[in-house]
Amino acid sequence: MKRVLITGASSGMGLQLAKDYAADGWRVVACGRDRDKLLHALAGIEFESCIFDMQQVAEIHDAVAPLAPFDLVLLNAGNCEYMDDVRQFDAALFARVVQVNLLGTANCVSALVSRINKGGRLAVVSSSVSFLPLTRAEAYGASKAGLDYLVRTLAIDLAPHDIAVSLIRPGFVDTPLTQKNDFAMPGQVSPEQASLAIRRGLAKGKSEISFPFALITVLRLLSWLPHGLWRRLAQRMIRNNS
Repeated sequence: MKRVLITGASSGMGLQLAKDYAADGWRVVACGRDRDKLLHALAGIEFESCIFDMQQVAEIHDAVAPLAPFDLVLLNAGNCEYMDDVRQFDAALFARVVQVNLLGTANCVSALVSRINKGGRLAVVSSSVSFLPLTRAEAYGASKAGLDYLVRTLAIDLAPHDIAVSLIRPGFVDTPLTQKNDFAMPGQVSPEQASLAIRRGLAKGKSEISFPFALITVLRLLSWLPHGLWRRLAQRMIRNNS
């Protein structure tokens, strides 16, 4: 039986992925910070729990040490906070987001990459925000852009060790995290749709998985504009929405 470890499995996309991989016959190791929350969320599903705070690297190493190796490690956990007034740049907010999304992921990689079977795969959830600089996303976008670079570099360096790497860049997924957003979210998909897109992409061995198609196509086209032109368009959109 194939084994998959999923971080952020207590809610949202991680929870749906854990349920779906279990239904597909995988042995699921579901990770979270709160054991009670994890057990409640996955009630009725056969899985192993792994409890740790991804900001505590020694804690992660200790938690995964007793576990058998994996065929797939799916690093999904993350956080989002927006910079509401850039004139009062919140360095503490910036640090919190980078600490969780980028450094927390790096902590997980340090503990888990050596526990992936040869022929296995490491998959990391980033975001479609990294296609373009977007308003209020100084912290979130920077953390995800850093993840993109990290994952693409890992793909090069892990290939000789027969470990594949996938970068996952979803658009808006209806989760507790995005439900806090106070703006329109075009192309929003359900956790079930997101899980299906991810599982299909990983099964096909894709190195990059971006969805939904229509939103990603628009973002790709806009990303090809000269930076100055996109900046003027973005500033105009801010004025129109203010």
